[in-house]
Amino acid sequence: MTNRTAHHPAFTYLRSEFIEALNVTVQEFEHTVTGAKHFHIASDNDENVFLVGLKTVPTDSCGVAHILEHTVLCGSERFPVRDPFFMMIRRSLNTFMNAFTSSDWTAYPFASKNKKDFHNLLGVYLDAVFFSRLDELDFSQEGHRLEFAEPTNPESELTFKGVVFNEMKGAMSSTTSVLWQTLTKYLFPNNTYHFNSGGEPSDIPDLSYQDLLAFYRTHYHPSNAVFMTFGDIPVETLQAEFEEKVLSRFERLDTQVSVPNAKRYFSPIRVEEGYAADEVKEDGSHVVVGWLLGESIDLTQQFEAQLLSNVLLDNSASPLRRVLENSDLGRAPSPFCGLEDSNKEMSFMCGLEGVKRENTTKVEALILSTLEGIAQHGVPQETVDAMLHQLELSQREIGGGSYPYGLQLILAGLSTAVHSGDVIAQLDLDPVIEAMREKVRDPQYIPNLIQNLLLSNAHRVTLTLSPDDALETRRNQAEKDRLSRIKAALSDEQKADIVARSEALKARQSQVDDMSILPKVGLEDVPASLPVYDSEKVSSDLPITFYPQGTNGLVYQQLVIDLPELDEEETEHLPLFSSVLTELGIGDQDYLAVQERQSLVCGGLGASNSIRATIEDRQDLNGYFILSSKALVPNVKAMSELLKDTMMNVRFDEIARVKELVAQRRARREQSITGQGHSLAMTAASAGVSGLSARQEQWGGMSGIRSAIALDDAMKADNAAVENVMTVFKRLHGKLLTAKKQLLLVAEPQHEASVLDNAQTVFADLPQGDSQAAFALAPVDTRVKTAWLTATQVSFCSKSFRTVSGDHPDVAALNVLGGFLRNGFLHRAIREQGGAYGGGASFDGSSGAFRFYSYRDPRLTETLADFDASIEWMLNEEHSAAALEEAILGVIGSMDKPSSPAGEAQSDFYVKLHGRSLEYREAFRANILAVTIDQLKAVTKAYLTKENESVAVVTSNARRAELESLGFDIQTL
Repeated sequence: MTNRTAHHPAFTYLRSEFIEALNVTVQEFEHTVTGAKHFHIASDNDENVFLVGLKTVPTDSCGVAHILEHTVLCGSERFPVRDPFFMMIRRSLNTFMNAFTSSDWTAYPFASKNKKDFHNLLGVYLDAVFFSRLDELDFSQEGHRLEFAEPTNPESELTFKGVVFNEMKGAMSSTTSVLWQTLTKYLFPNNTYHFNSGGEPSDIPDLSYQDLLAFYRTHYHPSNAVFMTFGDIPVETLQAEFEEKVLSRFERLDTQVSVPNAKRYFSPIRVEEGYAADEVKEDGSHVVVGWLLGESIDLTQQFEAQLLSNVLLDNSASPLRRVLENSDLGRAPSPFCGLEDSNKEMSFMCGLEGVKRENTTKVEALILSTLEGIAQHGVPQETVDAMLHQLELSQREIGGGSYPYGLQLILAGLSTAVHSGDVIAQLDLDPVIEAMREKVRDPQYIPNLIQNLLLSNAHRVTLTLSPDDALETRRNQAEKDRLSRIKAALSDEQKADIVARSEALKARQSQVDDMSILPKVGLEDVPASLPVYDSEKVSSDLPITFYPQGTNGLVYQQLVIDLPELDEEETEHLPLFSSVLTELGIGDQDYLAVQERQSLVCGGLGASNSIRATIEDRQDLNGYFILSSKALVPNVKAMSELLKDTMMNVRFDEIARVKELVAQRRARREQSITGQGHSLAMTAASAGVSGLSARQEQWGGMSGIRSAIALDDAMKADNAAVENVMTVFKRLHGKLLTAKKQLLLVAEPQHEASVLDNAQTVFADLPQGDSQAAFALAPVDTRVKTAWLTATQVSFCSKSFRTVSGDHPDVAALNVLGGFLRNGFLHRAIREQGGAYGGGASFDGSSGAFRFYSYRDPRLTETLADFDASIEWMLNEEHSAAALEEAILGVIGSMDKPSSPAGEAQSDFYVKLHGRSLEYREAFRANILAVTIDQLKAVTKAYLTKENESVAVVTSNARRAELESLGFDIQTL
């Protein structure tokens, strides 16, 4: 073990602490000259993570911090190329690269398992952040600009363009985003949280280039920065690079960027605003009550608020959530129920959506009276103990998924670091949990928190957000009027300047940079083979597969059931069945008792389905139903009994509960559209490729959202609709009980014997089914041309092409083609020139669909034309070996992206279960590495043809006439 206090002489060592629950050592340093902080989380993990965070404090809603985040990544002193960030994505084996703008900080993180790659990226990131070029043309591309609809014709219509401008138009089409920004505007009347740090589309054009430069000079300085790292690279090595590449060139700033505390109200306020909607529904309002609490960097205050929030709202048995879920005043609890602790001052909020506007005071009274009742009567001790148990479990779990584990730890401490709090205490929650165990023995502890933090807190805002079907029209007209006024005031010289700037930006976007100045990894740096995971298969009446993994004291358990043949109704309701199964009662326990039982013994139960096409035929399927959970080692037996009990004895008589769950599911699905529009468009465009693709659209696409709305309406109108679904559930459940089953277990190797013994004992009498007819779907092979219209200011476009799947020799080239088209053509055409937030192409090897997409796109027909133009570009241009290598690296990087230890074991289990053996995956990897440009051209010519093409868009009602003229099948929710 190296000396954990060893460090570079330019830094002062402050302290370090080993955190047993995380198995890491957290070290804190300060750069002696500039005062920059460095927190290093030393771990044996070889996925190293870097983040530099800066306190960024906007004083308006022009989006300066957000636009600066984008523009900073457009070239720097050492790397004066147009787009080093996206270029490095292509030249890297990174496991994560991004940049974030929060309410009061901006962060630039990346991660990589390859040391050479890590240091390459570190050099580019450090130079980008602290020595950015900030070219005015990049500001006009990423932020906003004036441009004529016909760029070279000053008599054509004047428009606003810009990546962030359109990104925020998309973001603020989301009702939940509007709800959040509106509530925080009133909760924080006088500081930075009052404003939209991402930028309000109506305000973004007010930001000048000089404003951007001034903000950069005052905020992007080491004295205002915190460096955070994770992994096995020695801290002195990291600090040497910080010092050499950045810190040695700066002195300490005299002025400090700070966030003043919010001005406090002396009495609660009520406010009302509107959100854009296609129609005004009587019960379309959101009502949220929010309180401003204490400072988040005070760990005691933060933990008390978190505990209180969990006790009140964690699950359906929690007293406040239970009242909200059962209230007839609204359709479902608000998406904003709980504690927000990432700002300097915390806020707690709760409410309902689907409310009649005139019932605002009733919702407010319901919440306050519920809190008063809980404060008067207290909370059962086991409820409080269960919430402490959940906090301990979440503290110990090694995460995975979208963010690397190290980055999750860093982000957990970032806000505290930015506001000069105790990062080590923030990450080491065990002492706080132990202290809380003593405090909660006082039966008045939770009631006192309710009284002090909420009931006696005058800084309370009740917000009503109501649908306005004319808002979008007024907003669009205001933008048109503004542009008309600007154009009317333009001189001929100013018009010529706009045209010249458009031409200059187009020329800049089309220039070919010397990419050799950027560092890179090559195919020679790609790991030679895939990792092999140890596992043991135990033969018994119930087959068991055990994976020994470093899970930090947790055990993961999944009951895997072969999906049997289902009828149409059972197939239609399969996802709903999976989402409600673990939310219902068991035996003589109602769902409230089961929710409390889950919280006491495990990290919750979940049910899901794993359905994939076979390698041989996209229309032929393997399907599995999965019931899963996780628990700390001492609770394994209780978890296993709960999982088994849920599968065997679930109740299908709680009609009111199912109605609640369907209403909540509808709300979540409706809210997902503007955030997941590109995925929904791709799902719709691919619906004709196979039976599974068609069913995925019906389950999880726009058709699925429409079905969720219809089912909720039907259940509200008539209990017979609920009873019919319950009957289907019972049939489905009966079929699963008689199907073949197996068990997957993941735990630390030293617990293998006890975990296996527990499983064999608890599940000994679980009924094991025989082979029977397997789950199947009718084949589908058709073309699609569909437009879904909804309330959005931007579009999401997709084209899908039916290709080949499984182990066909062309699958490798089709995988590489997506990245090749994105890197070489689509990124420039759709994002930089078209102004969309994103665009690209990808290949789904299971369904055999090659899909183009755009995200938060101001255009529609032009983007669809760009998809076609990229095909022509691929076929008719000469392409370089370097571009091919970059595309191959992208595919390999996504294949090799690590997950959590448990996640990697589970992934290994399921790829094998679906017939993708290690030998198959190694061969596929070798084929990817061997793809040639000739192969890319060949698959493009063979498959990306009009005969194989389907199109789908998700866009606004304003586009209806345009889409009808193009022959789209128009669909609405």
